[in-house]
Amino acid sequence: MCAVRSAGAGCSPRLSCLTGPVRTEVSRLDANGGERHRPPAPAPEPPPTASAAERVRAAVGRARAAGPPPGPTRPGFWRSPLRGPWLTAVFGLVLLAGVTVLFVTGLLSYAAYNPDLAPRNDQTPDKGWLGFYLFTWPTSPYWLYRLTQGVHTVLGVVLVPVLLAKLWSVIPKLFEWPPVRSISHGLERLSLLLLVGGAGFTFVTGILNIQLDYIFPGSFYVLHFYGAWVFIGAFVLHVTFRLPRAVRAVRAVRAGRGHQPDSGSAEAAGLVSPRPAPATISRRGALAMVGAGSFALLVVTAGQSIGGWWRQTALLAPHGRDPGKGPNGFQINKTAASSGIRPSDIGPAWRLTVRGAGRQEVLTRQMLLAMPQRQAALPIACVEGWSTPDQQWSGVRLTDLAALVGLGTDTPQVLVESVQRGGSFSSVVLAPNQARDERSLLALHVNGADLSPDHGYPARVIIPAAPGVHNTKWVTRLTFGEPV
Repeated sequence: MCAVRSAGAGCSPRLSCLTGPVRTEVSRLDANGGERHRPPAPAPEPPPTASAAERVRAAVGRARAAGPPPGPTRPGFWRSPLRGPWLTAVFGLVLLAGVTVLFVTGLLSYAAYNPDLAPRNDQTPDKGWLGFYLFTWPTSPYWLYRLTQGVHTVLGVVLVPVLLAKLWSVIPKLFEWPPVRSISHGLERLSLLLLVGGAGFTFVTGILNIQLDYIFPGSFYVLHFYGAWVFIGAFVLHVTFRLPRAVRAVRAVRAGRGHQPDSGSAEAAGLVSPRPAPATISRRGALAMVGAGSFALLVVTAGQSIGGWWRQTALLAPHGRDPGKGPNGFQINKTAASSGIRPSDIGPAWRLTVRGAGRQEVLTRQMLLAMPQRQAALPIACVEGWSTPDQQWSGVRLTDLAALVGLGTDTPQVLVESVQRGGSFSSVVLAPNQARDERSLLALHVNGADLSPDHGYPARVIIPAAPGVHNTKWVTRLTFGEPV
């Protein structure tokens, strides 16, 4: 509707137009009778002596006046009707529980190496105060490392769909404009960068290690260890500030207030699109899809940790689903050939040297077979997450070998060395509790047969609850109690 209204004597008529509820306002007339438009005044340049906070505020003001550039920084760019506080909160709470378990089992995995016992056990030098929690790794229950590392690796794979869904749900926040509104907001954005980058780095390095894709620019242990600490620091900071909001969003749905908040409201937290596209799936349907993806990864991954016939479901197992037949038909990590073991290294000329208390004994395999043979049913569990069912090992107790050089039942720590030339863990130090355990053997047989070369012939160490790399193969020297 339009109306012509007199502006008074000597003045031109003035037109006022109304279209529905929206009024098009005409600006004041300038001195010449024309319209005078007043664009937003840009933020003034700060004086040369301005503080850092003032310069930041001025830069933010200029960015706001200019408006967001075309692309993902525009509020209407992200149009999914699913994004909102409730969906983000559910994914976040699942990750809160899952990442907590991942971090704890990761710390336990590191402790299982007894890194503070000797430098050769520690693949992460200069850990400093990050090793504050270390303790002597126990030998009971004998399946402890198999459990903790299996949970760590399988859960890490299963959480990948949840992590990706969480990042998808908050991606508008990653492109908000202006990128920094204040110093405190800038620090929050920096923590978000560390959170997203740390999560990606930690999960990617872990999955590559599971798949034996060693394409790292350095040692996996170092990269994964320090990357995990960066990630968990940012994660704790993020949870501290965001957990109350997530709990409120979930409680609102449980209380029957599960509507999607308006895009401009504080409750929307910048996640709700101002012009959403038509929905093709419900938010609960999206949750079900993510859950189905995680369950599928569980099915094709967990078998390599459980072992037995479950291994047939482990389609993602890097070593293949069939480890072979016969007494030695169980999983290995490194073959004799890949470790540089030559036939002459493990042939008739092989000898075992036992040192300790200033004495030394040199033994052939036949001499070892003539000693009392003990039995132990123990699994092998590796840092990549795979493990074997219990295997029946037989051989000589480490305490009996210590007795050959005059050491009694209080067997000290022992340095175990392999004929393997170079490589990580070609020698390790076992703690006194590991050396004294009656199930700790220098194994000569497994499942009633001689060890195969790939399983450590002529002799290997087998320790309850120890990481697989500490069950040293092709052993050539045991040194009890001497400084390492």
